[in-house]
Amino acid sequence: MRSSGSTQKTVVLCISGGIAAYKAVEIARRLFDLGYHVVPVMTEDAKRFVGETTFSALSSEPVRSSLWNSTDPVPHTTLARRADLVLVAPATANVISKFANGASDDLVSAVLIAARSKVLIAPAMHTEMWENPAVRRNIEFLAATGVSIVQPGVGRLAGGDFGAGRMAEPHEIVAMAQGLLEEVGKIDLAGLEVVVSAGGTREAIDPVRFIGNRSSGRQGYAFAEVALAGGASVSLVSTVENLPPPNGAKMVSVESASEMSAAMKELSKTADIIVMAAAVADFRVEDQKSQKIKKGDGVPEIRLVHTEDILAYLGANRSRRQVIVGFAAETGDPENYARDKLSRKGADIIVGNDVTSPGAGFATETNSVFIVESDRDATYLERVSKRRVAEVVLARALEILSSGPKV
Repeated sequence: MRSSGSTQKTVVLCISGGIAAYKAVEIARRLFDLGYHVVPVMTEDAKRFVGETTFSALSSEPVRSSLWNSTDPVPHTTLARRADLVLVAPATANVISKFANGASDDLVSAVLIAARSKVLIAPAMHTEMWENPAVRRNIEFLAATGVSIVQPGVGRLAGGDFGAGRMAEPHEIVAMAQGLLEEVGKIDLAGLEVVVSAGGTREAIDPVRFIGNRSSGRQGYAFAEVALAGGASVSLVSTVENLPPPNGAKMVSVESASEMSAAMKELSKTADIIVMAAAVADFRVEDQKSQKIKKGDGVPEIRLVHTEDILAYLGANRSRRQVIVGFAAETGDPENYARDKLSRKGADIIVGNDVTSPGAGFATETNSVFIVESDRDATYLERVSKRRVAEVVLARALEILSSGPKV
């Protein structure tokens, strides 16, 4: 149902000049259908890809595109003050550069510089541009200043190219926008230590090849960001290489399950809340080769052995009051498996999800999860932002910690 009156939140949707501007049409429609007041702002180049009439018809107000053709003498500050969220989709390298460096020569860039609300950008550009050091520097700077970023995906680009830089899909962007607009409130974690693991481990076969999984690390990074916003001291044990590190987190970079195990065991000694969001490989190669295996040598025989169960170790070796959160990424019945895992691993909370569900699982900005505990019914969150998952789980972890968890 659409909101009304003063409680309705305003999204200033900025569209810049990239081929992905056509996806912004769907973003505008989805935001409007969710009940937000949508104000479209377009650059002149954006209008080369999609017409103003389209956005005006699907939004709450007509398109703005100029600093000079309005009766309002300061349209950029007026728009910025009205916004609960400024969303830029697509965010081209040009707009990102202007924002990061304080330039404001058109309405979109001026709104961004004037904004005091939350800002969410969805980068979209060719792979060569996305991987350029200057663009990476700008992205990292914006992330460090609190700007939320919907990481681009890998896929077909303009001109038939294939690679990283493709703008995230509309439902992913809208889910993250909704999470920012509808936060459950700041979770007071001041004075607590939170340890989070993120990403998928890599178990080497030889110096070139490895056994791995599809985890992007985004859910773990969302936990770190929410914990930091709540005032916690955060350590992030991560295998991830392509996400900006959360500003303020102590980063511990690892690759294998054994390296992650060593880091988590050490950091858990003083942790109040432990979140094992990483996808730890269940197996490693027993006889890792020191030299690359050559194709001409025939098909190698590779014997796999189990890696250490880090979550089970942490659950069985608590030395202080703390809450342990685990994850169960499944393809069948995530709720039942999560409950089984809860009892076997000695965790307080297990977050289960079916990674084959639309808009859930690896490399997406959204997730659909079951949150299970031993003494209460499961909480089901359907297709929400990964930040929202982190907020709900950490709020519950704080409740458990306050009531006296296992020792």
